Amino acid sequence: MDKALMIRIATDHGELVKDPLLHLEQSDIIQRYTQLKDLKPLGKIFALIGLSEIPYTEQLPFTQELIAFVNRQLATAEGFSYTGKSEEIVPCYNALLFEAYCRLGLGHSKEAESALSWIKQYQVFDRNQKTAWPHKGICKFGGCMKKVPCFIGIGKTVRALLTYQDLVDPNDEKVNDMIHLGLEYMLQHKMFRRLSNGQPISAHITESMFPQSYHLSLTDLVYIIQKSQSANDPRATDLLQLIAKKRTKTDGWKIDYIYKYNGYVPFNNRRKDSEWLDYLYHKIEKT
Repeated sequence: MDKALMIRIATDHGELVKDPLLHLEQSDIIQRYTQLKDLKPLGKIFALIGLSEIPYTEQLPFTQELIAFVNRQLATAEGFSYTGKSEEIVPCYNALLFEAYCRLGLGHSKEAESALSWIKQYQVFDRNQKTAWPHKGICKFGGCMKKVPCFIGIGKTVRALLTYQDLVDPNDEKVNDMIHLGLEYMLQHKMFRRLSNGQPISAHITESMFPQSYHLSLTDLVYIIQKSQSANDPRATDLLQLIAKKRTKTDGWKIDYIYKYNGYVPFNNRRKDSEWLDYLYHKIEKT
């Protein structure tokens, strides 16, 4: 088992890891991150998102460089923008970076608070709702918030808010209300199905991947159901059946999809059972 996963499991169980940097130095995953070169802004975003899944990585010089880049180039007064321009803020990237900051111990930073403020003011969680956000960047990739809001944006936002609730502030009533609204919308779709024909809503939504990218994946949906304690909701049955169907003969799960971009580092390959998925997916069976 990679040292990074050992640290993640220990931390999730409330254990304090002694000399975490010594353990991280022995992680193959961390070594692959520190060997990355010539990263474009998107690559730096994906690298930071992945590193944030591993506790104590905020102490690594490479992670600190990525945080400094995001603060300097991508964080705006309105929220996180993948281009650095506030008028081009989109829900998925704002949520991705907001969640990463929560995991990195930066949930109360001004950058994270701006991202959360954007979500509170402008994110919509149902059809036929109009966002108050005045800029058109959210329409660039097919319409993040048109009459039918982007399911990916809702999913990534709900996931990020659940992480904020868990790691930063469990008592923010507005956040808790938004989680409920977003979760209800997703459950109406049985977490991944179109209302019109029952087919998967988006590419890769029924595929396992880790860490996350801007695609909404099965792994994201498992996280949302587990963190929100919704496994017993009848509308989650299709998702649970899909997870069971994907279980391998060795009682594990394999990575289905690896996003290709310099800066995105998959934690496991597709050839054998993923230790990360085994840990994450078995957790939902215990809820």
